Amino acid sequence: MDTVSASIITIGDELLIGQVIDTNSAWMAQELNKIGIPVHRRVAVGDKWDEIWNALNQESAASNIVLITGGLGPTSDDITKPLLCEYFGGKLILHQPTLEHVTCLFEHVFKKGLPLAERNIKQAKVPDNCTILKNELGTAPGMLFEKNGCLFFSLPGVPHEMQSLIKNEVIPLLQNRFNTGCIEHRTLLTAGIGESMLADRLVNFEVNLPQNVSLAYLPNYGMVRLRLTMFGEKTNEVNDTINQQFSKLQSLVKDVMITDNDEPLEAVIGRLLSEQKKTIATAESCTGGYISHLITSIAGSSAYYEGSIISYSYEVKEKILHVNKTTLEKYGAVSEEVVTEMVNNALEMMQTDYAIAVSGIMGPAGGTPDKPVGSVWIAVAGKERLITKKMQFRFNRQRNIQLTAANALLLMHQLLTD
Repeated sequence: MDTVSASIITIGDELLIGQVIDTNSAWMAQELNKIGIPVHRRVAVGDKWDEIWNALNQESAASNIVLITGGLGPTSDDITKPLLCEYFGGKLILHQPTLEHVTCLFEHVFKKGLPLAERNIKQAKVPDNCTILKNELGTAPGMLFEKNGCLFFSLPGVPHEMQSLIKNEVIPLLQNRFNTGCIEHRTLLTAGIGESMLADRLVNFEVNLPQNVSLAYLPNYGMVRLRLTMFGEKTNEVNDTINQQFSKLQSLVKDVMITDNDEPLEAVIGRLLSEQKKTIATAESCTGGYISHLITSIAGSSAYYEGSIISYSYEVKEKILHVNKTTLEKYGAVSEEVVTEMVNNALEMMQTDYAIAVSGIMGPAGGTPDKPVGSVWIAVAGKERLITKKMQFRFNRQRNIQLTAANALLLMHQLLTD
C-alpha cells in the first residue's frame, strides 16, 4: 500500500474574516477519507500572493496531493490562476474547449443571447502546462499540475462545482494513480450518557482493539457518536475485523444506543414512523420551524410528516393553535400547561398519530428571574401517551434552538421505542 496523504488549501479573505464558513475542506476531507487517503493538514489563506505561494511550498513538502479551492473567478481579486501559472512555469493560453463550454453556458443557461464579456472569456484562459478538468456546472475549469512527484488540483470555490469535479475527475484519477488500500468506518449513536462515562465504560474495549483499528468519540447536542475506523490492504480482511469489533462495541452500549448506522436522529425517527406506518406533526414556538426543517431534510419524509403550526406569538397560539387564553395568561407561553395544549391540539388539528410541541426563551433577551434565558418546555404525544420535559440551556440563541430541537427529537424517539 502506497504511503499517500493530502493537504487542502482554501483561498479567500472571506474565510479569514468569518464572512463565509469553510465547508469545502470538510467535504473534501470526507471524500478523500472514503478512498483511504488521509488529510495531513487543512490551511486557509487570504487572497494574498505571498501567502498562497508559501502555502503551496509548505503543503507540497508534506503531502503527495494538494487540493486548492477558490480564487478562480473572473474578478480582479481572483489571483489563483496567474499565480499557478508562474509557480509551475507556464503561460496563459486560451483553451478552446473551455471557451466553447463557457459560451454555451452563457447562451443557454446564464444570460441567454448576451455576448461574452472579456472577463468571462478570461475564464477560458489556462496555464499551458496543466491538465484541464472540465467543470460541467460552471465556467472555471479545474486544473491539474504535477511538480516533484506531488499532484496539485486547483478547483473552483463554488461548493457544487467543486463537489462535481471531485467526484467525476479527482477521485477517479487518484484511485488510478495510488494504491491506497481501503478504509472502513462503522458508526453508532448514543444518548443519555456523557462522553466521559462512555469512555470509562469502554476502557478495556479500547485497549484491546487491533493496532490498525481506532475509536473516536464525537459528542454533540446531548448525544455521542462512536466511530470505529480501520485501515488495511485487503478489503475482506478489513471488513471482517471491523465488523467483529463493531459487534463488541454495540453489545457494550446497547442500553444507550439510538442507532447502529451513521445517520442523524431525524432519520431514525423517520424510519421508525415508516415502519409503524404512523404520522407526525409539529407545533413550534421558540424553534421557529427548525424541527420541521430537520424532519423534512430526510428524503421520503412526506410519507409520515404532515406539517407544522409555527405559533411564535401569543395570538397565533390562541387563534390558530387554539391554546386557551386563560392558560396563556395564568402560566405564560413557556410552561408545561401551554406545551401540553399545543401538542394535543396539534394532534387533533393535523389528525396525526404523534406530535411534538416546544416553547421557550432562546435569548439573548426575554428572560425573567423565574424563567431565565434558555428555559424550554417540550411535549411529545401520541393518542394514548404524553411526555413533557423542562430543559434549561445556557448557550447563545442558535445553540439553544439546536439543542431544543435535538432534545425534542430525543423525547419523541423515547415515545416511539418505549
